[in-house]
Amino acid sequence: MPFVRIDLPRGQSPDDRRAVGDIVYEAMRATLNVPENDRFQVIAEHGPDGLIIDPTYLGIERSAEAIAIQVTLNAGRSVALKTAFYRAVADGLHARLGLRREDVFISLVEVPKENWSFGNGDAQYA
Repeated sequence: MPFVRIDLPRGQSPDDRRAVGDIVYEAMRATLNVPENDRFQVIAEHGPDGLIIDPTYLGIERSAEAIAIQVTLNAGRSVALKTAFYRAVADGLHARLGLRREDVFISLVEVPKENWSFGNGDAQYA
């Protein structure tokens, strides 16, 4: 059910792009109770003028390597689950790719279940 958009600075290797997607998916499975095979992701690279992430907002020092992750998902998860997800993603990206935790920006967009169609013009969750 989640739809994930991952925006990265230009120049990532195909293996690194895939690893970012894998880490986000694994974190969703481990913390947000996302079903197996429920993986819908768009991973895009941007030049410096196409990915603007403030380098100091809220006192967090971000580098030019900062990435943005937006997850659209069904409404209803607790703050504790969301916080566990944020931590799992930041820790996973740091451990596997060396990305600084400060460089991981995550946004969740919660929607009602009837806002999904997975094909055939049907609202499978309505």
